[in-house]
Amino acid sequence: MARQDGAARTPDKVVHKVLNNNVVISIDESGQERVLMGRGLGFQLLPTDTIDPAKVEKTFVLDQGSDSEHARQLLASVPYPVIEAVTTAVDEAERTLGRSLGRRLPLAVIDHIQFVLERMQKGIRIPTTSMPELRVLHPQEFDAATAMARSVSASLDTALPDEEAVFLTMHLLNATRDEPNGTAALLFRRVQHVVTTVEGGLGVQLDVASPDYARFILHIQFLLQRLVAKSMLRGSDTSFFEFAKHSYPRSYAIAADVKSYVSAATGSDLTDEELLYVIVHVERLANQMADGAAT
Repeated sequence: MARQDGAARTPDKVVHKVLNNNVVISIDESGQERVLMGRGLGFQLLPTDTIDPAKVEKTFVLDQGSDSEHARQLLASVPYPVIEAVTTAVDEAERTLGRSLGRRLPLAVIDHIQFVLERMQKGIRIPTTSMPELRVLHPQEFDAATAMARSVSASLDTALPDEEAVFLTMHLLNATRDEPNGTAALLFRRVQHVVTTVEGGLGVQLDVASPDYARFILHIQFLLQRLVAKSMLRGSDTSFFEFAKHSYPRSYAIAADVKSYVSAATGSDLTDEELLYVIVHVERLANQMADGAAT
């Protein structure tokens, strides 16, 4: 479903399907369906009545197929204030990120937020981790998602759970990545698994606010991207690797666990050069945690 902002000029000859008092399906002579939305837009509207363009606040163009039926059902059932709050928040996110967020994002977020509100009314809360890696890997999307959650909360006068910033970030990533479906999410899950491996090996929870943590996360992201692109670091001098291997046995053991995970997940082995940098980053994190414990 493609989205257009603001009031829309409707064709001269149309047939309307009123979904509710605020949402109308307009079908032009070519058979193209448009969802027109505005407060009171569909009230007492007859199929061949002329729509006042001034009342149209948002316009969606429906794609053909099963998705359009889902869109109709969703927009007919979700309270208009929720639709209004979400579309406004999506508009703000597009301005912040400086790009269109695509056809399906508004519907996906409307569906998501309505489900959240229904769970909240029933006293059900789905726990989730804070996923601090998102702040490092995708700061622009995370900030935009946080602003979206605040905007929707303010519009509906209902405080959404803090974890909604995480869920909305994932929605934005799905909408903004020019990668095959699931690539960004898969990369993110692999980074998370590496973090869990390192924390388990060190026996601590890493300080997600530290510069060393941010550098580590970015390094792992780039490492995994290099692996997919088959452009891993390679070097003929193994002396530094051998030095790190014997000087930092714990960090080497953790890095070896990371190598085993990456191999199992991707079918590719890390080079010694790549492994060296993992050892160095893990050792830096270990020292940071030790310094923090000593103060």
